[in-house]
Amino acid sequence: MTFYDRDDELEALEGAFESPGHGFYVVYGRRRVGKTELLKEFCRERPHLYFLAAQEAEQRQREKFVEQIADRFEDRIPRIDGWDEAFEYLAEKLEDEQLVVVIDEFPYLVEANESVPSYLQSFVDERLQHTQSLLVLCGSSVSTMESAVLGHESPLYGRRTGQVDLQPFSFNQARDVISYDIADSVRSYAVTGGTPMYISVFDYDLSLRRNITANILSPNAVLYAEPEFLLRAELRDPARYLSILEAVALGHTTPNEIAGAVGIDSGPLSKYLQTLRRLRLLDREVPVTASSKKSKRSHYRVGDEFLRFWFRFVEPNRSGIEEAPELVFEETIEPALPDHVARTFEDICREAVWEAIRQGSLQPYSEVGRWWFGEDEIDLVGLAPADERVLFAECKWTSTPVGHDVVEQLRSTAANVRWGPETRDERFAVFSRAGFVDGLEADLEDWHLFDLDDLDEILSPETDR
Repeated sequence: MTFYDRDDELEALEGAFESPGHGFYVVYGRRRVGKTELLKEFCRERPHLYFLAAQEAEQRQREKFVEQIADRFEDRIPRIDGWDEAFEYLAEKLEDEQLVVVIDEFPYLVEANESVPSYLQSFVDERLQHTQSLLVLCGSSVSTMESAVLGHESPLYGRRTGQVDLQPFSFNQARDVISYDIADSVRSYAVTGGTPMYISVFDYDLSLRRNITANILSPNAVLYAEPEFLLRAELRDPARYLSILEAVALGHTTPNEIAGAVGIDSGPLSKYLQTLRRLRLLDREVPVTASSKKSKRSHYRVGDEFLRFWFRFVEPNRSGIEEAPELVFEETIEPALPDHVARTFEDICREAVWEAIRQGSLQPYSEVGRWWFGEDEIDLVGLAPADERVLFAECKWTSTPVGHDVVEQLRSTAANVRWGPETRDERFAVFSRAGFVDGLEADLEDWHLFDLDDLDEILSPETDR
C-alpha cells in the first residue's frame, strides 16, 4: 500500500531517534489507521529490529522474539526461559549499536502474560537508558495500550519519552488519495472516512457508485464485514455493541433513544457506551457552549464515517445485498445518501473554519462545534471568549442555492444562543454545496459565504496551492 502523509508523526519519531540518549515511544490508535505502515516507513532506511506479536502461546511468542534478535545480529539462537532473559539478550545486543526496536501489536504479549510490562520496565530502567536506541511499542487495542502502557497503574507509566496517537486522515489529508472533484470527494469521504485502508480500497478512476457496489456491497469484498471483524477483535460478545452502533447510525442519538431502540436499561447501557467510546467507535457530543463534564444534553454519534455508512446502509440490508446489491444501492442508498453526506459536510466545514483561521481569512476562535437546545440547532458555533466574539455558521448540502430564508433563520436561531454579553460581536457564515441565489452576498454585511470552489481552495493540499 502506498504511504501517504504522516509527516508530523515521522518527524517526531526521527527526532526521537536522532537526539542524544535513548528513546521510548508509544504508537497507538484504532485498527486500520496505518500504524504499521508508519513504522515500516520510519524504519525503512534505519537500522532496526521489527517484531510483530501474534495471538499465540506465550512461549512461542518469546521464542519468535528471540529468534528475530538472533537473526538480526547473525547470532546463534540462545536458550531463553523467560521474558526477563529475552530482554536481557536484547540489551546485550544494543550495547554497541544504535537501533530502532519496534514491538508491534504489543497488547498480544500482555494478553498472554500480564507481567510483560514489568519486565519491560526493568529493561528500560536498567539497560535501555544507557543506550542510543529507540524502543517503540505499538498496538491497535487502544484500551490495552492506555492501561498497560500509558496508564497510572502501569509499571511503564512515566517512562515514555514520547507518543503518537495516530488518528484517521482529515478530509484535507485524505484528498492526497481521493482524486475526485470536490463534490464527489466530499461524498466519497462520507463513505470511507479517513481510515487509510478504507480510502485506499477505492479506485478513483471509477465512479463512487461503482466503488460502493464493488468494495462494500459485494459479500466477497474486504469492507463488507469489516465492522464485525473490528468488534470481534476487541470484544468477546459484540452483539449488543453492534446493535447500539446501528441504533446510533440510524438516528437514535440520545441515551434514552438508544436505550429504547436496543432494549437495554439506561444503567447497563452507560457501560456499553463507555466501552464503545474507549474503543473510539462512538463519540459523545455536547453543545459547544456547555461543559462536557456537566452537561446532560449529550448526543452520541458513530465515531467513523465508514462505520456510520455501514451501520446505516449495509447491516440493515444484508439480505437484500446478498441477492441484489445494485437494487439496494438504487432504492435504499442512493436516495438517502445526500442526508448521510450532509452530516459529514458539517465536519468538513468545521475543518475549513479552522483552516481559514490559520490562513487569516476568518478571525480566531478557541472553540468550534455544534449547538442545540430544544428544537433549535446551529451547525457550527465558534467562540472567542477573550474578544466576546461568536461565529454562527450553517452548512447546507442541498441541490438548491441558499437564499434569504436560510440567512433569516440563522439570525433568528442565533438570538437564542445564551453565551457572552448582550453586546457580543456576532459574525455569520454559510457553506453551501449549490452556491447562493443572485444578489444575496450584496445584501449582507460582514457575512462569509463559501461555495464548493471556496471550500476547495481553503482545503486543497498545500502542494496544490
